[in-house]
Amino acid sequence: MSSDRLVRLTGMRLTAQMFLTLDGVYQGPGAPEEDTSGGFTQGGWLVPFFEDELGAFIDTVFGEVDAFLLGRHTYEIFAASWPNSTDPDDPVAAKLNTLPKYVASTTLTSADWHNSEILSGDVVAAVTELKKQPGRELQLHGSGALVRALLDAGLVDTLRLIVAPVVLGDGRRLLTEVRTPTRFALSEVRTTPTGVTIQVLDRVGEPEYGTIEVE
Repeated sequence: MSSDRLVRLTGMRLTAQMFLTLDGVYQGPGAPEEDTSGGFTQGGWLVPFFEDELGAFIDTVFGEVDAFLLGRHTYEIFAASWPNSTDPDDPVAAKLNTLPKYVASTTLTSADWHNSEILSGDVVAAVTELKKQPGRELQLHGSGALVRALLDAGLVDTLRLIVAPVVLGDGRRLLTEVRTPTRFALSEVRTTPTGVTIQVLDRVGEPEYGTIEVE
């Protein structure tokens, strides 16, 4: 068996979990004050749609993680709140507070949240090496700019897009400026009682093209 095949069998998959609006905004889903950068005033847009079924899906996602990859901004938001959640039966808090967290940043000089490490150099090279480590999922939450960079590098294996039925017209959008054409296969789709669509997409290669024939 080739060494490349062994890496694919034993290495971690990079998965990106994103809360999105219909117009692709990922900024500030959880609270009005969560992320007001750029003058954003519509934070908390996901909250009216969050219910038990969506919560159960999130718990399932966190049941697959062995390490986290975060951009600086998302790391700072998470580090300001999740260490205060100390319930050992909370599957999200327990994983975030204990598992390794890798922070892609050229400006951070310290990362004090337990088990955090700064990736300050070539992030594509660093993530390529992280994916070779044994484990299940290296999970990327939020961090849109980092997701775009890793999509361009062909390193994102799975996208989990959690799309709320709302249009904001403002805020940072996910799939802007992605330069590498990529084809995904839809492996799972479901809709929650509040109308949130959950799409799980696995990267399969380059797009295919054709021509529609009109008879």
